[in-house]
Amino acid sequence: MADESPAAGVGRSPEASALSDAPPGQPVLSPQAPPAAAQAQPTLARSSTVMAAGTAVSRLLGFLRAFVLVVAIGSTLPAADAFATANTVPNNLYLLIAGGVLNAVLVPQVVRAARRPDGGEDYVNRLVTAAVVFFAVVTVLLVAAAPLVVSLFAAEFDGPLRALTVAFALWCLPQVFFYALYTLLGQLLNARGSFGPYMWAPVVNNVVALVGLGAFIAVFGTADPADPAAASVDWSPGRVALLAGTATLGVAVQALVLLVPLRRAGVRLRPRWGLRGTGLRSAGRTAGWTFAAVVVGQVGFLAVSNTAAAARDGAETAADGLATAGLTAWGLAYLVFMLPHSLVAVSVVTALFTRMSRSAAAEDAAAVREDVSSGMRTIGIASVLATVGLLVLAVPIGVVISNGALVPGRAVGRVVFAMAFGLAAFSASYLVQRAFYAFEDARTPFLVQCLVVATWTAGALVAAAVLPDEDKVVGVAAAMALGQVLGLVLGVALLRRRLGGLDGYRVVRTHVRLLLAGLVAGACGAAVAQGTSGLLDDGLLGALAVVAAAGAVVVGVYAAGLWLLHVEEVRPLVRRLTRRG
Repeated sequence: MADESPAAGVGRSPEASALSDAPPGQPVLSPQAPPAAAQAQPTLARSSTVMAAGTAVSRLLGFLRAFVLVVAIGSTLPAADAFATANTVPNNLYLLIAGGVLNAVLVPQVVRAARRPDGGEDYVNRLVTAAVVFFAVVTVLLVAAAPLVVSLFAAEFDGPLRALTVAFALWCLPQVFFYALYTLLGQLLNARGSFGPYMWAPVVNNVVALVGLGAFIAVFGTADPADPAAASVDWSPGRVALLAGTATLGVAVQALVLLVPLRRAGVRLRPRWGLRGTGLRSAGRTAGWTFAAVVVGQVGFLAVSNTAAAARDGAETAADGLATAGLTAWGLAYLVFMLPHSLVAVSVVTALFTRMSRSAAAEDAAAVREDVSSGMRTIGIASVLATVGLLVLAVPIGVVISNGALVPGRAVGRVVFAMAFGLAAFSASYLVQRAFYAFEDARTPFLVQCLVVATWTAGALVAAAVLPDEDKVVGVAAAMALGQVLGLVLGVALLRRRLGGLDGYRVVRTHVRLLLAGLVAGACGAAVAQGTSGLLDDGLLGALAVVAAAGAVVVGVYAAGLWLLHVEEVRPLVRRLTRRG
């Protein structure tokens, strides 16, 4: 681990901020790389823009996919919750098994291996061979244990609903293998400074899934929540296979398509057995703490999953059962919640991670501190705007994503509203976490994760025990938001102690101005949304009109506020992210 002294190294000048146009350096090159090599590397701003563009297209297609899925199977119907459970479990199981470990550890290890005489080729081949075999075996075991897996994530499901969920899971669980392969190949590309393919590959996934959903609707028609027959969970094997099979096919294509850019990057993958002498043990401590954090995180998801299942179980006999927010409503709300985070925070921090890692290895804590400060201020511009927008437009957005259905849309919207309070903290915490990883410290993020999940789980248990069915998942979302805020406070305090400060004055000053602009923008947007709320009764087009009108007001007033308050990060952000080359 690098020296923890905050005085170690020399700080970077303010001009070399997170969105500086100076080349960040390709990870596989040493810090003393020749100028010619450095000049060939993409700028940090360009890398962030490419990633943000890929994420934007992927997320937009993801919204379209979610919209079409609602058309096909509804958003609050029992079969929709069964599919949501089965299709969400693979991603969570993958994260539990190795996802967090690969994301936190793999890039630094590949960077170090690249300094070997063979450029790290032998190391990469051995690593990929071992990982492919491991995940193949794990996936086969998970498919065999599908009924047990469903019982773990949806203990309240029974009878025909449980049987349908198990049928979906048999088709969806193979996604674990392909998620692992996608992350493994994507991180190899990131370690070579090629960020774009990893962010653009999910676009292919969404396209394949949309084609599958189109075929499903063509064969089996659409779901009408008002039709009592739509609540049936008696699905034929062909109907299950078409819906869940194409979802898994999309994940498979998402992973396999990365083989093309890898080959173009000069990576030749060949089976090589054995890990002796590869140096993986040096990453064991970081990997262990990262795995522990992921395990803790899954406790929180289990609380969500079972609380949502309990809400669905209780709603089956309720008069307004179709309005109850279950796991499908949670998934739709989380998709909305993650969009602004993915567009800005993930893109900026992914590119910053390499720079912070190099600074940490050089014991240059001041440079890491500058990157954290700049990253927090830059991310804050988008996260505050997104928070205000989601709070104002939660219900209209819920109606849009529920295909214009007002009652289910309100169920989704209430979950979005509760989640939104934790968005800014969630994005800032992502940056703080990566700053610790740059110092090969995964223990501190684990401790922060424990606080977040403890808050989230306690809130889920309280919600399940005391709230009515229609509010249980909303209560979980509120607990998640509170946990993110508390986690950020703890994480910032610990990182500040490690770095000897976090440029707190500039960070706080910027966020105070952002909040002032956001409050005014939110008040204006809420007035417009309230004045046009009658349009929601017109279905999808009416909801879109409300979102467009009130959203335009929020963005316009927020932008004017930033200009009037002289928020200094705005102009460089716009100029550098829109510059060509």
